[in-house]
Amino acid sequence: MRVPLSWLAEYVELVPGTTPEDVHAALVKVGLEEEDVHTFDLEGPIVVGEVLEFVEEPQSNGKTIRWCQVRVAPEGQTAADGGEAVHGIVCGARNFFVGDKVVVTLPGAVLPGPFPIAARKTYGHVSDGMIASARELGLGEDHDGILRLSTLGVDAPVGTDAIALLGLDDAAIEINVTPDRGYAFSIRGVAREYAHATGARFRDPVEQSAPAPVPTGPGSAAVFSVVIDDAAPIRGKVGSAVFATRIVRDVDAARPTPAWMIARLKLAGIRSISVLVDITNYVMLELGQPIHGYDLDQLRGGIVVRRATAGEKFTTLDGKERTLHVEDLVVTDDRGPIGLGGVMGGAETEMGDETRNVLVEAANWDPVSIARTARRHKLPSEAAKRYERGVDPEIAAAAVSRVAQLMVDLAGGTADAGGSLISTAPAREAIFLPEGFVSSIIGVEYTEDEVHDALAEIGGAITAVDGGFSVVPPAWRPDLTGREELSEEVARLIGYDRIPSVLPVAPPGRGLTRSQRLRRRTADTLAAAGSTEVLSFPFVSEADNAVFGSADGAPVVSVRIANALDQTVPFLRRSLVPGLIGAARRNLSRGLTDLDLFEIGTVFLPEPGRTYGSLELPVGNEKPSDEVLAALDAGIPPQPRHLGALIVGDVVAKQPRQPAVAAGIADALDVVRQVELATGARIDISQGSHQAMHPGRTAELRVDGTLVGYAGELLPALAADADLPRVVAVVELDLDAVIALTEPTVEAQTIDTMPAATQDLSLIVPVEVAAAEAAAAIREGAGELLEHVALVDDYRGQGVPAGAKSLTFALRFRADDRTLTAAEASEAKLAGAALANDRFGATIRE
Repeated sequence: MRVPLSWLAEYVELVPGTTPEDVHAALVKVGLEEEDVHTFDLEGPIVVGEVLEFVEEPQSNGKTIRWCQVRVAPEGQTAADGGEAVHGIVCGARNFFVGDKVVVTLPGAVLPGPFPIAARKTYGHVSDGMIASARELGLGEDHDGILRLSTLGVDAPVGTDAIALLGLDDAAIEINVTPDRGYAFSIRGVAREYAHATGARFRDPVEQSAPAPVPTGPGSAAVFSVVIDDAAPIRGKVGSAVFATRIVRDVDAARPTPAWMIARLKLAGIRSISVLVDITNYVMLELGQPIHGYDLDQLRGGIVVRRATAGEKFTTLDGKERTLHVEDLVVTDDRGPIGLGGVMGGAETEMGDETRNVLVEAANWDPVSIARTARRHKLPSEAAKRYERGVDPEIAAAAVSRVAQLMVDLAGGTADAGGSLISTAPAREAIFLPEGFVSSIIGVEYTEDEVHDALAEIGGAITAVDGGFSVVPPAWRPDLTGREELSEEVARLIGYDRIPSVLPVAPPGRGLTRSQRLRRRTADTLAAAGSTEVLSFPFVSEADNAVFGSADGAPVVSVRIANALDQTVPFLRRSLVPGLIGAARRNLSRGLTDLDLFEIGTVFLPEPGRTYGSLELPVGNEKPSDEVLAALDAGIPPQPRHLGALIVGDVVAKQPRQPAVAAGIADALDVVRQVELATGARIDISQGSHQAMHPGRTAELRVDGTLVGYAGELLPALAADADLPRVVAVVELDLDAVIALTEPTVEAQTIDTMPAATQDLSLIVPVEVAAAEAAAAIREGAGELLEHVALVDDYRGQGVPAGAKSLTFALRFRADDRTLTAAEASEAKLAGAALANDRFGATIRE
C-alpha cells in the first residue's frame, strides 16, 4: 500500500518537517513493515510558462520543430533560473497554441531518470529549457504532446512553481500489508495506525461532515431497485451482505481530473483514466471501500445479485469474454451479467466519455467467494485484493456519498437525494477477555487500565464484567475473533519494547537420537570423502517405480498424489535412484562431466492391499484424540530413510603420466565401505541381481543376513535413455535398516603387538561359487588366528578346468599372546581350505 503524505496529513496530525522515514519508523512500531519511499524525483526550477509565439521550422530529417518564445517570469522580473523572463525553447510537439499555459523545466532542473536540463544547441537554436509532457513529469504515460495546464483545469500566474502547483512535491511511503490487516489498504486505516503509534489525533474521514451540502435536483429517485438473490451461499454465508447505491445525474465526463488528484493517485500506484473513474479509485484508496460506477443510461431495469449459472458468458472491462463458474457472484440487470461482483465490472455499462448519469455502487462481498473468483479468472484487481481480506461493512453508505460529493464538485453533477441500502451484515459478537489473560499469554504485566485503554483505542466497545472485559471489536477489524487476537492487539499498541528479549533456556534432554547421529555422521563422512549431497523431488513416474522399486521385476504398489504438481510424475518414489539420475542428467547437460552425488531421504513403500490417505483430516481448532492420531499414523505408508549414491565420469582426472580412471562398481562399493565406517555396521557384499543394474556387476548388501540394498553399475540401456555415459555406478541401501541391525555399542579393537604371518591361498572352485562365499568358508575354517582375508586374483584360463575358476586370497594370521610359527599359519590355512572343499568342492591350486 502506497500512502501519499499530504493525503495522510488530512486525517492524522503530522508534525511539520515529518519525513517519509519518520512515518515508516512510526508504523513499524505497530507492525506495518516498511517497503519503499516514492517521489516524483523532480528538482526545480520548474515553472508555469506561457507560449507567446512560435515558428514552425521543417527539418532535413522530415521532422518539423517549433521555435517557441515562452514567458517564464512576469514581465520585468528575472526568471527562476536567473535568466530573462522570456526563453527561447525548441519543441517537437505540436499540440499547443499561442497563449497556452505550460510547464517549463528551466536549465538546472532535473527530471526523473535522472535527466538534467541545460541550455543546449539543437536544430540551429539554443534551447533554453524544455516544455514538459505529462510522462516527463511523472504524472502519466502520455508522451504524444506537451502538458497543457488548461487540460487539468489549472490557470496559474506565469512563473509559479509548477512542482508545488501540481502536487509534485509530495512523497509516498509504501508498506507491506499482511492478509489479516486488510484495513491498512486505505488512507483511513494507515492514518489510524499512525495515530496508534504516535498518539497524534486521528480524524475519521467517515465521520467528517461533507465540506458543502450535496445539491439535489427535482424528480430525484428515492430508491433504486436492488435484490440480493444468493441461492447457493458458500459455507452458508450470503455473497453480499451490504449493497449501497447513489445516483448522480448530469455529470460532465470530459472535465479534467484535478492535478492534485492525479498526483495522489500516481503516488499511490494508480493511473489516471478519467475524472469519473479517478473519483471511484480515489475513494477506494481513501476509505478502503472499493467503488464501482455504472453508466445509468446503459442499465436495463434494477440490479439483482446472484450466483452465475454454469457456462454463463460475461465480458469484463478488460475486453475479455469469460466463462463463469457457479460459485461466481454476478451483478445483473434485465439483460444478464453487468459485473463480476467484487472483482471487475462489465464492458456494457462502464463509464465513458459520453456518460451523463452515474449509478454509484459500494458493496460488501464474501471474502471466500471473491478470493476464489479472482484466482479462478486470474483477475487480481485492487477491489478483490481488499474484499478477500475483509472490508468494513459499515462504510458502504458513507463511501457512495463521498463519491457523489466529489462527482458534484469535480464533474458538475447533481446527486439524487436517496439511493438504495441493503444491510444484513450480522453484528459483531462480544468476546470475553478474562482478567489477567493478556499478561499470561504475552508474558508481560499489564494493568487492567492499560488493557482497557489499548482496546478502546482500536475502536472496540468495552464493558467491564465480572472477571474481565466484554469486548465487541470494531467493524473494520474482522481479524479480531478471539481473546488471543485481542491480547496481540494490546501488546502491539502498548509497544513490543515492553516485551523483554530473553533467550529461552533449553529444556534438559538427551540430544539427538542414535539414528539421527548416525545419519548425520554418514552424510558428513560421504561429504568429507568428496561426495556432494543433493536433495531431489520425491515425485516419480509409475515406470520409474516399476523399474527401480523392484529388484526382480515383480509388480509394486505406488502412492499416487491427489494434487500432483506435474502430472507426468504423480507418484511418490520407491527409490532414490531416479532423482539422482535426474540430477546427474541436468548437471551433465551443463558441462559437469565428473559427478559424485548422494542423497539421504525417505522412500514410500505401501503395502499391497492397504488403502492410504482415505481418512478425513481433523479440525484445526482442537487437539486430536489419541485414537484419531493412531488412525492417521496407520493411514501413512512405511517411509524408511534410504541412502542413494551415483558416480559418473572420472574419479581420477587425466594428468601427466596418469591416465584417467573412470568410475565403476569399485567406487560404488567404496561408498558402502564409507557407510560401514560411519555407522559401525558390517555390510556383507555378495553377487546379486537387480533389473535396473548391469548383470554380473551388481552386488547385494546384507547385514546379519538381511538384505539392505544393492550396489553396482546401472544397466547401460537405462543410462543411455537418461543421456548418461555407459558406465554409471549406483548404490542404494536402507539406512534405517542398517542402523537398526547394527549393534549400538561399537567395541574398539586392541592394538596388536605380536607380528603377523602372511600366506596366500589359491583355490579352484566352480564358476558359480561367489568369491565372498569362498572367503567366508576360509574365514570360518581357519578360526581365530585368521585376522584378515582378501581376494587378490580371479583367474580363468589355461591350467584351470572348464567350468571352474582360480581364486587367490591373501591371508593374514596373528595370535594375541605369541609369535606364530609358519606351521601354525599353514595349519590354519589348510583348515580353511578343507571347509571350502566340503562346501564347494574347492581344491588347492598347486
